[in-house]
Amino acid sequence: MHTNPRVEGSRHIRFGRSSPRVISFVSIRVHSWLLALCVLIVYALSVAGAEIIIDFEQAEIGKPVTNWVEKNVTFTLAHQPKQSRAAGRVMFFPHLATNRKGILCAMANEQIPVQASFPKGASSVKLKLWGSTGCAALLEAFDASGRVVDKASVGTVPGRVRPEDPIPFFELSVKGSHIAYVQFSGPRAGEYLAADEMRYVPIPATPQ
Repeated sequence: MHTNPRVEGSRHIRFGRSSPRVISFVSIRVHSWLLALCVLIVYALSVAGAEIIIDFEQAEIGKPVTNWVEKNVTFTLAHQPKQSRAAGRVMFFPHLATNRKGILCAMANEQIPVQASFPKGASSVKLKLWGSTGCAALLEAFDASGRVVDKASVGTVPGRVRPEDPIPFFELSVKGSHIAYVQFSGPRAGEYLAADEMRYVPIPATPQ
C-alpha cells in the first residue's frame, strides 16, 4: 500500500503550525504564574517589614487627655499619679521652630513615664524627641509580662548651640522579638520631654 506523500506532508505542516501556538500558550501561563508568585512574595515581605509612622499632627495642643490612640497604638501614662487623686493625663506641646507637636506627661507636679502600647506587638520602635535643657531621656521596651527587653538613653538631651537656635531633635531606638509596649521618661520637676514622632515595625500576623 502506497502512502500519499501529500497527506503526510499536509499533516506534518498542520502539526508544525499548531506547535508554536501550544508552546506560546504554555509559556504565557508559566510567565503569568511566576509573575503572580513574585508579586505575592514582594507584598509579603513589604507587609512584614512595613514601618508605621505616628506624628500626632491631628492632636490639639495644650488639651490634656487620658489617652491618645493613633494607628492602633494607645498612648497613656505608665501609671496613675501617686501624689494626687487626679486622673493621669498626657498632652501635646508645640515645637516652636517647626510647629510640630509632641506628646508628653501633663502632670505638673509629678513626672510619670508616657507609655505606648502595641495591640499586636512590635519588633522595633524609634522615637524622635526633644526636651528642656539638662533633661535626661530613657526609652524602655517591655514584653507582655512586663520584662524589660531593651532600652536606650541619653544622660542629657541635645541643647541649643546659640540662644537663637531651635531646640534640636534626637532619636532613641529599641528592638525586641515581641515588644508589647514602650515607656519614655527622664524629666525631673520643672523639666519636660516630648515625643515628636514614633516609627515602629509591627509583628506580622501568623498565617492560619
